Amino acid sequence: MTTQTPPIPPPVVPPPTVPTTRRRRGIEAARARQAMWLLLPTLIAIALVAGYPLYRTIFFSFHSADLTAPDQATWAGLDNFYFRTEDGAIGFLADPQWWQAVKNTLLFTVVSVFLETVLGMIIALVVNSAFRGRSFLRTAMLVPWAIPTVVSAQMWAYMYNDSFGLIGNGLLSRFSEDGRGIALLAEPDKAIWALIAVDVWKTTSFMALLILAGLQSLPGDMYEAADMDGASKWTQFWRLTLPLLRPALLVALVFRSLDALRVFDVMYVMLGPNTAAATSMTGYARLQLIDNSLLGLGSAVAVAIFLIIMVIVVMYVTAFRVRFD
Repeated sequence: MTTQTPPIPPPVVPPPTVPTTRRRRGIEAARARQAMWLLLPTLIAIALVAGYPLYRTIFFSFHSADLTAPDQATWAGLDNFYFRTEDGAIGFLADPQWWQAVKNTLLFTVVSVFLETVLGMIIALVVNSAFRGRSFLRTAMLVPWAIPTVVSAQMWAYMYNDSFGLIGNGLLSRFSEDGRGIALLAEPDKAIWALIAVDVWKTTSFMALLILAGLQSLPGDMYEAADMDGASKWTQFWRLTLPLLRPALLVALVFRSLDALRVFDVMYVMLGPNTAAATSMTGYARLQLIDNSLLGLGSAVAVAIFLIIMVIVVMYVTAFRVRFD
């Protein structure tokens, strides 16, 4: 009697599977599309609120137009940017007053933002530590920033006055030869430093608030491990705190640099319209647009300010090497 062996079943072929990498990419693409749809209403609002005015500004920068009759604009090409006649310079790039305003604005921005960042870092590190009265100090440090700029500028203008001001007639009179007050706002070379002092006093707390938010997001166990390894506080600051604070510092520097490059109100209140025109780029733009009713020239100056700010922001992002994705 012979035994019959059972037939060997065919090998089971597994169904084709999608590679893990391709599936992950598909999920990420679907999430990106969903995010774009959610952001679409905001992008449309930004395009209407900011995009259209920017387009009109660029349009008028290449036209000769009067503020009272913008519909009668005529093509001017690059005349608003640089053009000379026998009577003088028409384009703002050929105007020495514009270059003086650029110099003052850059000096104001570099010095004020640097001092505000250093002082803001010190204040943020202090209020981030545990001590009695920390909550009160966090609230009190925002008082200068909460005061409206026009109010604080007028207050400092009174203190800088050389006749009755606490600083101009009080403290600085001790350093004058005849014992009289020193008019800080009367001379452009002195006025820019007086304006920097006002901006640092007012905006350092804002920088401290942004840096404090970044400090509170850092993991505490990282510092505990550094303490166990014997790292000093100075080493922890340079090796741990500063590298991890780069995104927060970038946001703080971009915000403050944008405000400093567009400074107008404090100079207009403390110096007056004529002096402010040669002190800041926005003051020069206002002079051409409002006082002289030159819509084309004022728009060209606004475009130049926009390009300067864009270049500086790109330099910040490149220098900090921060990725937000």
